[in-house]
Amino acid sequence: MLLLIVWIVAVVLALVVLGAIAYGLLGAAGRLRREMEAAERDVAPLLEQLQAASAAAEARGQARPES
Repeated sequence: MLLLIVWIVAVVLALVVLGAIAYGLLGAAGRLRREMEAAERDVAPLLEQLQAASAAAEARGQARPES
């Protein structure tokens, strides 16, 4: 009987530990997602400027007569 109680306690303890690990991983994944979204918002204006500069350089290159 004592062995059964020990096994039950071990299983419950293992489930609690696995639950805590899963909770921590899900929280970290949520924080990482929010950080990535914020980084994308911060970089979006720079990306637009780079695309505009690239388009302008390409337009200047096509307007230039070839030698």
